[in-house]
Amino acid sequence: MTLVGRLPLSDLRAAFGDHLQENVRMSNYTTSQVGGTADAFLNVYSAEELEKAALTLWRLAVPFRVIGSGTNILVSDRGIREVVINNRAKTVKVDAHHTPPTVWAESGANLSSVARQVALRGLAGLEWAAPIPGTVGGAVYGNAGAHGADMSGNLVLAEILHPIYGKQAYSSEQMGYAYRSSLLKRQREGAVILAARLQLSQDTPEQVQQRMEANLAQRRKTQPAGASLGSMFKNPPGDYAGRLIEAAGLKGKRIGGAEISSQHANFFINHAGATAEDIHQLLLLARKMVAEKFGVTLELEIELIGEWDSPFLQERAEG
Repeated sequence: MTLVGRLPLSDLRAAFGDHLQENVRMSNYTTSQVGGTADAFLNVYSAEELEKAALTLWRLAVPFRVIGSGTNILVSDRGIREVVINNRAKTVKVDAHHTPPTVWAESGANLSSVARQVALRGLAGLEWAAPIPGTVGGAVYGNAGAHGADMSGNLVLAEILHPIYGKQAYSSEQMGYAYRSSLLKRQREGAVILAARLQLSQDTPEQVQQRMEANLAQRRKTQPAGASLGSMFKNPPGDYAGRLIEAAGLKGKRIGGAEISSQHANFFINHAGATAEDIHQLLLLARKMVAEKFGVTLELEIELIGEWDSPFLQERAEG
């Protein structure tokens, strides 16, 4: 049995055949365009394929991680010693014939795209999601939100595959939502989100589109372009991470090819050639300076993926 890190590659090749890719550069699959290689990599194109892959890997006792659009994750330069499942399950079904109307989407569907699809039918409720580049599964997992709304207000049921309990349906209440957090995210039990049904409401295409365009215009005005992960830190109670980082004098601060944006200090930009460690060092610096100046300990909104020696992960493990 051939091993690279912890992975039994011979078993994986037998189970997945030509679908298994090896030594895949993760910088091609993250919005920050940084990250080392994944030892093993699988594309899945439906919720059924995602379920089958997860069940196979659990049976083989092989660690794995599901990614979607590659936002909100910082992959180590040293890479990932897990199987990476690239979730490309994107089927969307709109039910406008019942009250309230809903949309069912597989977890790899782009949330912004789903919002646009329902808007064309005059269905409201996802205007807040129009500027969000992540997937439905990522939004359900992290309780993504913007413009005063978040996933907890839309979720009817999430279809969850659990390594112990099998396939289950979680309501918004059962997801245990908090600010940018969920029960799944806090417990880290390895459950996989297959799909979700989201509640909508009736309106007109013109009205929904108008609100979506206003949200998109606000994003373009306040958030920088370029390769980034989105918001790096959660907003502390009663304040904004970006304001605190800016007040600490760090707007425009660079380490290597990475910069704390001069437009919005809670966005870190890869100016071609940045490494994951460059971004990591900016994270440590921003948290250190904000804690020293204001007594506020910033909490990561992104997740560190792969092989890291980081106090962020040590604190998470202890928590």
